[in-house]
Amino acid sequence: MTHIISYSLISFFSKAHPDAKAHLDAWYQLVSKSNFSNFNALTAAFPGTTVIKNKKGNSLTVFNINVDNIRVIAAVHYDRNNLYIRDILTSAEYEKWLMQLMNVNDMQRELYDE
Repeated sequence: MTHIISYSLISFFSKAHPDAKAHLDAWYQLVSKSNFSNFNALTAAFPGTTVIKNKKGNSLTVFNINVDNIRVIAAVHYDRNNLYIRDILTSAEYEKWLMQLMNVNDMQRELYDE
């Protein structure tokens, strides 16, 4: 079983987006009852899930919920069966966040290349 930290982000997001609650609760139940040994096992259950690097270079898993309307961004520790929810975003919020992240990564590459 996967330990999810923390449901409070789901509650907070659901208050602002009540239509998302059922989808997020279904995702929560499925993930918490599963035991994913690696990313391949995770994507077998959640096709379309991706991994991106954050500003610090850490890997974050992005779950597409409700036909890409909601993104759950999480740090997954397969060896400990822990999933840390870092953020939950609408599709529009995710696109803005991703563009900012890409700009930061580009700037870091430019500094590294100099």
